[in-house]
Amino acid sequence: MIRPYAAGDTDDADALWNLKRAFELTLGSGTGDGEKEATYREKLDASYRQSYLAWVDRCVEEDGRTVRLAEHDGEVVGYVFVLPESLAHVWDAAVLNELFVAEAYRGTGVADELLEAALSLARSQSLPLDRLVLDVDPDNGRAAAFYDRWGFEPWGEMVAVEL
Repeated sequence: MIRPYAAGDTDDADALWNLKRAFELTLGSGTGDGEKEATYREKLDASYRQSYLAWVDRCVEEDGRTVRLAEHDGEVVGYVFVLPESLAHVWDAAVLNELFVAEAYRGTGVADELLEAALSLARSQSLPLDRLVLDVDPDNGRAAAFYDRWGFEPWGEMVAVEL
């Protein structure tokens, strides 16, 4: 079952944070070297948790559809986070900020249900360009294959410099 995230709800916040933490640690350990993993792990402190969840709540207050949770037998097993329409000019498109499914539920259709929810929200937004964009690490073959299956195509490449 896909349902909205309830801003301010402690249980939802805890469940979302646990999945967000797993998402970040998977990125750090599964798509890079030990330094990348350490960088991701170090940021996941109490201060980051508080600021992340406050940001999520602000986005959800703007549009309650921005964060959706996937539940199975009462357990939150995945989430999707699409930025609200007010942030569409970041990429001149709808932005899929995060989609994550707990490892035990991958390959069960949960990710498809979450992406359907994301696409539904994106299609309802007034956008400069009618597209949904996201960043996929090229080392994350499973995620890349998932988005390929849905028809996503390369559209530029993100680069970064340390500040």
